[in-house]
Amino acid sequence: MAAELTTTKLNAESHLLLEQPLLRLPHELARKNFKTVQKHVERENKDILSALKTTANAAFTGHDSSQTLSNLDNMINRMQGLKRKMVNLHNEEKILHQHSRRRIQHLQDLYEIPSLADVKYDEWSRVRLNRLLVDYLLRCGYGESARALAKEKGIEELVDLDVFVQCHRVEESLRRGSTKECLAWCAEHKPMMKKTDSRLEFELRMQQYIELRRNGQVVEARQHARKYLTQHANTYPKEVNRAAGLLAYPPDTQVQEYNMLYSPARWDFLATLFVQTHHELFSLPARPLLHIALSAGLSALKTPSCHSKHASSTANASSTTTSVCPICSTELNELARKLPYAHHTKSYVENDPVVLPNGRVYGRDRLLEMSAKVGLDPGHVKDPTTSHLYPASDIRKVYIS
Repeated sequence: MAAELTTTKLNAESHLLLEQPLLRLPHELARKNFKTVQKHVERENKDILSALKTTANAAFTGHDSSQTLSNLDNMINRMQGLKRKMVNLHNEEKILHQHSRRRIQHLQDLYEIPSLADVKYDEWSRVRLNRLLVDYLLRCGYGESARALAKEKGIEELVDLDVFVQCHRVEESLRRGSTKECLAWCAEHKPMMKKTDSRLEFELRMQQYIELRRNGQVVEARQHARKYLTQHANTYPKEVNRAAGLLAYPPDTQVQEYNMLYSPARWDFLATLFVQTHHELFSLPARPLLHIALSAGLSALKTPSCHSKHASSTANASSTTTSVCPICSTELNELARKLPYAHHTKSYVENDPVVLPNGRVYGRDRLLEMSAKVGLDPGHVKDPTTSHLYPASDIRKVYIS
């Protein structure tokens, strides 16, 4: 019993390695929400206390009472505006806590399953598969399809629809040649970006500078550089110097260093940099979770024979509808080619192994028994995978070393 509990705990811990983003993102969003509340309160507190002090002094010195009342009305309006913001942020926080509770319960359900052979684990796995599919659709930009799938399966609280939809919207705006949406996103997340030393905002300002120079607005480009680029001269000296040199080169220059700055490919670079920054800030993996899970599964099944020259190329062996090794199938063989082999500390080779001329290894007793069942004479054997026939004298004994 103790061994079963230990195994269950280890399985749960292994699953948590894949499920970390499930809990991290609501935590990061809640922290961002708290920082926003703190910023609003500190700003309004400072401004209102200052205005209150000024108004009180004016009232004591006998100034016009109507002006004093007007100032008080303005302060009341500001406080009411702050209250509305706090209510909205509080509602967002309640939603985040609700999502966190649902996700923790989802992982608790896994921990309480006594065995992987339990039918409850199959149900839990189907929920996780749907989550991974929604995550993959969101990363590929299919927001509506992801939303429909999440709603159909009832897992809206287990997936991050709004976060990825916003990310894709900003990414697409960059690919269309607009920095406005991304700069607004940077302003909203500026405190978080400072902690990670992100260069995204600098690259966006550099692109604005490039576009001004491309359009022949040299004066505006210089003003833009003084305002946004020169302050980063110590952090990015090479890039700032290159920006200064860009004033001497027109958009049709053949000098590679400056031609690359004018290249439309920079918009794709900015879009990729934004996605990387976004995922880093919110503790999201760079690769889709479906790829991570699939890679782990393929690696666990992969052996050296899966990509050997003796691997069968027959239609039977290349189909995933048969009982052959999935890695040897046409659909998955190439995907698993660069993955590491499975690490096996215990051998599962059959007793008295023999090898056929095509390189396949079977237990002698099982091979002879199966050949006899299909009516072959004792002098021949049949490969159960490829159905090829071989003389019994051609089989060779295998020694494990």
